[in-house]
Amino acid sequence: MHRRSFLTKATVGAAVGGATLSAPVFAQDSPTVTWRLASSFPRSADAIYSGGEAVAKYVSEATGGKFTIRVFPAGEIVPALQVLDSVQNGTIECGHTASYYYYGKDPVLSFDAAVPFGLNTRQMNAWMRHGDGLKLLREVFKKYNIVNFPCGYTGTQMGGWFRKEIKSVDDLKGLKFRVSAFAGAVLSRLGVVPQQIAGGDIYPSLEKGTIDAAEWIGPYDDEKLGFHKVAKHYYYPGWWEGTLQVSLYVNQDAYNKLPKHYQAVLEQACAAATNDMIAKYDAENPAALRRLVSQGAQLRAFPKSVMDACYNEATKLYAEMSAKSPEFKRVYDSMVAFRGDVLPWFRVAEGNFDGYMSTIRS
Repeated sequence: MHRRSFLTKATVGAAVGGATLSAPVFAQDSPTVTWRLASSFPRSADAIYSGGEAVAKYVSEATGGKFTIRVFPAGEIVPALQVLDSVQNGTIECGHTASYYYYGKDPVLSFDAAVPFGLNTRQMNAWMRHGDGLKLLREVFKKYNIVNFPCGYTGTQMGGWFRKEIKSVDDLKGLKFRVSAFAGAVLSRLGVVPQQIAGGDIYPSLEKGTIDAAEWIGPYDDEKLGFHKVAKHYYYPGWWEGTLQVSLYVNQDAYNKLPKHYQAVLEQACAAATNDMIAKYDAENPAALRRLVSQGAQLRAFPKSVMDACYNEATKLYAEMSAKSPEFKRVYDSMVAFRGDVLPWFRVAEGNFDGYMSTIRS
């Protein structure tokens, strides 16, 4: 969505019975509201961090400056991985974060972000908006006094940077791999030793050999951290993140105090920020990947035997977790059923079109 046109589109989204509301109407009868937003991302990770800034910009534009949100990068007012707790207890009104950061609190929260062998960006967007995804996850977040809004996608992520080649499942044994918690739970069943390391500490850990491999996001973000200088094997795909959905967490009490048209503007702002983020990644990743390869990165696909082993272990883990938690099972079953319904269509149309177009040299 074009930023300058957001004001008009957001007010249309807040209209009743098809009537268009203009910013001046908002200004006449709307309260002044000031919120704080804590991000889990540093300002330097501009593509993913910008989602929070975009929400603040759009909300202010659509309300004539009556509803303002001040955005703070990770660690400035709230530690990066404490955004959920801070929104829950009302320390801040809202936060921009990735729900799989809270896997240790409750694994079901990860479905709001990314899970192993889950959905790609368009499938996730469809499940959230036209399947049961958002409805089910709103029920989950209600326990945390939070209203969650999809607020950005990264697209399918890369599988990470490895100091040595991965030729078979045996090569995973003993591998010290900086990886997300859910993926780590799967990989540990195959002998990997998962490592939880902050983004800024990954490069020196790889350089010193403290870890053997690390995944971050994708070419645009990875290039900035210089991983290709210390680990040349760049694997794909990141099967644990067919996409990453980033979310805006809003404190339930603060949300309930908003006028209905402010609530509508906030929802529209998140939708616009979502479009911006995936568009930026799709525009920036291709050139960044070319630059990385030109500087020595060696692209490698995970062997099918490794992919199959990871998928089998993920399926077993899902079964175990579903047996322990009816809530986990309910969300997982919904996602799997949706995935099963849409994959044939993507394979027939999208897959074949993309496959053919990739053979053409323009």
